[in-house]
Amino acid sequence: MLDKKHFSAIRAILLNYAEKRREIIKLAGDAQQRAKKAIFALQRDDKQGAEEQFRESLARLKETGAVASSDERLTGEGSYRAALEEYVEAILFNQCLSGEKIGAIADLNIDPDIYIGGLCDVPGELYRYAIKSATEKKFDRVKECYQIAEEIITELVDMDLTGYNRQKFDQAKQALQKLEQVVYEVSMKRQNSIDQ
Repeated sequence: MLDKKHFSAIRAILLNYAEKRREIIKLAGDAQQRAKKAIFALQRDDKQGAEEQFRESLARLKETGAVASSDERLTGEGSYRAALEEYVEAILFNQCLSGEKIGAIADLNIDPDIYIGGLCDVPGELYRYAIKSATEKKFDRVKECYQIAEEIITELVDMDLTGYNRQKFDQAKQALQKLEQVVYEVSMKRQNSIDQ
């Protein structure tokens, strides 16, 4: 014989968790999409558009955090962590382009692993921005992108990263190498134009 009250209580807990998990996945997906749009706006030098996307993404992340706070298991939900990481990447990329110090994310309490994951993606964004800058003949901006990416990698080297963040770090180093190539090619073209 089964204790029907006990099984009813377990069922209620599991169904409540599943419902909140679905809500988190939706909210986090919206937050992540907004953060991606912010990065895209920054790549186009649309600061105002990026700011609007930051506000929307942050609002969704705060909603997600409120839902997740009801059950500790939900704070580790992959979609929520991915959205936070994308937001970190967007904010840090904005700090780079604005000439601000790359540092803390003011409006959220970010887990260090999520912060590092987002930071590791910034050199890739800097690479894309450097390519755009090179085509627009903004050569000083190309060099700035390289210098910022180099500083990021220098900081990350001392963190003894493992697992997921080690893979992200390896991708960041590859982005730095690509940036180095862009800086080299730009400097060669500039030298050739001076020589002629």
